[in-house]
Amino acid sequence: MNPYTIFTEIINGQAPSSKVYEDDDVCAFMDIRPVTPGHVLVVPKIPAESLADLDPALGGKLFQVGQRIAAALRASEVAAHGVNFFLADGVMAGQEVFHVHLHVIPRTPGDGFGLRARPTSPKRADLDYLAGSIRGALDR
Repeated sequence: MNPYTIFTEIINGQAPSSKVYEDDDVCAFMDIRPVTPGHVLVVPKIPAESLADLDPALGGKLFQVGQRIAAALRASEVAAHGVNFFLADGVMAGQEVFHVHLHVIPRTPGDGFGLRARPTSPKRADLDYLAGSIRGALDR
């Protein structure tokens, strides 16, 4: 893994950022390519390329800070009516910076943001089969 990304530079104060929150473990700052106004990124200070590389306790901390930021987005001038969390893990998922990061995206009426997907209606037997496969992989 290359530990040097733009996020590492931001954490180390080598690149400009508009910080929202920082503690010993995580840093949160405004996304320079926001989906909606107030879009914040929460990143661990210890770089992890993927979720598999991220300490689970630190992953939990990302979401705890994300929750606090979500509440602040509702109470601030952003006046979010809702919030989406998004975390892309891997190229196929849309990850562009290979340093785990949680997007905290405020939602307001008419903001133009939306998820585009085509939900399916699988048979219960297919769901049960995949559930068994996933359960088995959890035990490894």
